[in-house]
Amino acid sequence: MPGAGKQMTRSKSPVLLLLLALLALSLVFFLFSFHSPSPSDDTTTLLHPNHQPIYKPETSFVASLDRFLLAHKSSRRDDTVLLTTLPQHQPNHLDDLIFQTHTQRLYADPYYPLSLPIRVYVYDMPTKFTYDLLWLFRNSYRQTSNLTSNGSPVHRLIEQHSVDYWLWADLIAPESERLLKSVVRVHRQEEADLFYIPFFTTISFFLLEKQQCKALYREALKWVTDQPAWNRSQGRDHILPVHHPWSFKSVRRFMKNAIWLLPDMDSTGNWYKPGQVFLEKDLILPYVPNVDFCDSRCISETQSKRTTLLFFRGRLKRNAGGKIRSKLVAELSGAEGVAIEEGTAGEGGKAAAQEGMRKSVFCLSPAGDTPSSARLFDAIVSGCIPVIVSDELELPFEGILDYRKIALFVSSSDAVQPGWLLTFLRNIRPAQIEEIRQNLAKYSRHFLYSSPAQPLGPEDLVWRMMAGKLVNIKLHTRRSQRVVKESRNICMCECKRANSTTSSGHL
Repeated sequence: MPGAGKQMTRSKSPVLLLLLALLALSLVFFLFSFHSPSPSDDTTTLLHPNHQPIYKPETSFVASLDRFLLAHKSSRRDDTVLLTTLPQHQPNHLDDLIFQTHTQRLYADPYYPLSLPIRVYVYDMPTKFTYDLLWLFRNSYRQTSNLTSNGSPVHRLIEQHSVDYWLWADLIAPESERLLKSVVRVHRQEEADLFYIPFFTTISFFLLEKQQCKALYREALKWVTDQPAWNRSQGRDHILPVHHPWSFKSVRRFMKNAIWLLPDMDSTGNWYKPGQVFLEKDLILPYVPNVDFCDSRCISETQSKRTTLLFFRGRLKRNAGGKIRSKLVAELSGAEGVAIEEGTAGEGGKAAAQEGMRKSVFCLSPAGDTPSSARLFDAIVSGCIPVIVSDELELPFEGILDYRKIALFVSSSDAVQPGWLLTFLRNIRPAQIEEIRQNLAKYSRHFLYSSPAQPLGPEDLVWRMMAGKLVNIKLHTRRSQRVVKESRNICMCECKRANSTTSSGHL
């Protein structure tokens, strides 16, 4: 019956349309439910690998500090050693606990002691050494009129040397918000490979009165050296951030065994005494960049605008190894394609430096008061190829990173020869320049401190470098313990002999 077939088809059509509509709505709902925001989305959070929400990486020190201080209250714990210390806090008891822990790891981990993650115990210090100093900076950082003796804005200097903040903020963050796998915080001292001292030496140096600062340094010294863990190793497994060469200067000789976090090794000898710093013990960390990050897209967009051959902005006269600057200025000033400007790291200076670097192919990076200079890292994150003129420079993470792929190294003697440096730069092939630029885009991530700390960022590379030092640290700690024990045994024997002689004299 043909008529009946047509009637059935018409009756099914509304049902079929309804089903198709429902299916379409379901598909739209499904797509929106599983939409993940792109990097360009205006969102404030991302997903941690364990599906916990976390903040997007924040690379601004001030912005990160604001969020940190709102989220963290002062610790209720306090590791201060009291005069009435209980026996379980004594170095011998701690030594026994550490021996038990290390023995368990030795037999359980086939790669011990080279295994990751590194286990770090973070001291809970009184707030006058930690939170109070961060609040002091936070409440005064807009006072840009506060300058050092050479005219540099104090708060900018603190930001450039704020490695102590970035490391501490990552270590004490809730584990659900952390991304690094190279380090883990432990809450029992016997489980620790290393001990982190969260004292803000740079903030206290620049923002406290001189005598107040020295008094606080002495208090911090006593607090740390009273710790059983310090006395057990004589500080060899303790990490002390002293990234500004002026910071902690009055007392740091008493903590020379600790692992210092430094801007460089200062071969001039002006800032560190002989025997205080050396590569086998200490670690060089990059300065915090003072300009905004120019990513691969930015580098591509600014390529045609880079019409300046060589750019430099900074202090033109420095002390010690930095005297090379005045010689370079005399040689290069007025040359075609060269821009050399006197300036500091203030807000206006930051904008001028950033604009100049993004318009230039090469950025001059001569030594400062020490062999290093913050300008090197500003150039790297700006996509401007650094031209390093510093004969004694030790660079951060050189055991991991190959700086020859992202920078040009020129000896001081060559750089000051008339016409030599500009001829050298003009003869570099465009293909080589492009290759270095691409490497800069890849390498920049290693110099961007952020919260949360990112894998392969500077915080991560710190702990990877520390892993290479652990065996030596443990070796020197064991040797020092043996020497101390032998000395105690000798003293005990001499005391017994003295007592015996005294007793026999009375007979």
